[in-house]
Amino acid sequence: MTLTETKKAFIELGKFLSQFSLDGNHKNPEVLHNEDFYDNFITLIELSRSHNGWYTEEQVYFSIKSWAEALTPENLDKWLENYNLENSGGKSVGLILAGNIPLVGFHDFLSVLITGHTALVKMSSNDQHLLPFLEKYLIAVEPKLKERIVFTEGKLENFDAVIATGSNNTARYFEYYFKDKPSIIRKNRNSVAVLTGNESKEELVGLGEDIFRYFGLGCRNVSKLFVPKGYDFKDFFEAIYEYRDVIFYEKYANNYDYNKAVFLMSNFKLLDNEFLTLKEDSSYASPISSVFYEYYDDINEVMARLTAENGQIQCIVGKETIKGSIPFGQTQKPALWDYADNVDTIAFLSKI
Repeated sequence: MTLTETKKAFIELGKFLSQFSLDGNHKNPEVLHNEDFYDNFITLIELSRSHNGWYTEEQVYFSIKSWAEALTPENLDKWLENYNLENSGGKSVGLILAGNIPLVGFHDFLSVLITGHTALVKMSSNDQHLLPFLEKYLIAVEPKLKERIVFTEGKLENFDAVIATGSNNTARYFEYYFKDKPSIIRKNRNSVAVLTGNESKEELVGLGEDIFRYFGLGCRNVSKLFVPKGYDFKDFFEAIYEYRDVIFYEKYANNYDYNKAVFLMSNFKLLDNEFLTLKEDSSYASPISSVFYEYYDDINEVMARLTAENGQIQCIVGKETIKGSIPFGQTQKPALWDYADNVDTIAFLSKI
């Protein structure tokens, strides 16, 4: 099977996904196999929350839209133009996927297939329905893919390499179990925002998107703020007020109530707007419904620390003057070439 054939299948998948939006689904008669998949996909989206309470229609539609925008001929060509994939392929690559946000493992799935390998997929119990549906669509477009996609519920066996995503604890198990295989092992990471105090309201609203998208469950969600000493959080709280409806989601509200109670019982000083708590803390990983913050005197010291501790950081959000930063509101819109943990998945897969 050629790279061109594989790319074409994913381009058609992108066209299929482009029909679905929280603002309204619009059936395109030119999209392939709609008669078999369109209505069933809408039903699956509507049922997603019953499978995983965090997978609300809003969050699932956001993920679908992101992938629809990514899977274009232009993006695929730009992504792959600097790789030599002529001799790539023919291996079986185990994928152990996370399930914290919808389709979180799709990039690994795409990368394995686009490099000519077979994907041996072990899914998270939290996300068992979306990817298998998309796999069926891909096979309908390109039947040759049927031999190159295998889902398994048991122990991974007969694989040549592995990409595994989990917590710091499971990563230790992965590193031991897969020590004799080429591997990418992903651990816990968090994203931070470095504020200067000169952010516009629009930028702070964008920061709210970086905090609340997917209820803060992703490694690209901002969980920690660095702010200059004396920073006034008034503008921040005013800007994120438009995300206040997040508290009406039961699972988020339960986390808010619980974590706030734990903080207060421990006599921690909190800033609170009734749907998000801010706690001064040197850690990066804050619980759901809370963001940690830390004051700084010298922004250069902050950047030096983030460089030294880059193994714990996924994204840095800030103004363009902040080295290596992502613009406000963009953390959950990575391009195909924005690799998790800055590990080039295609380079890895092309050399196994």
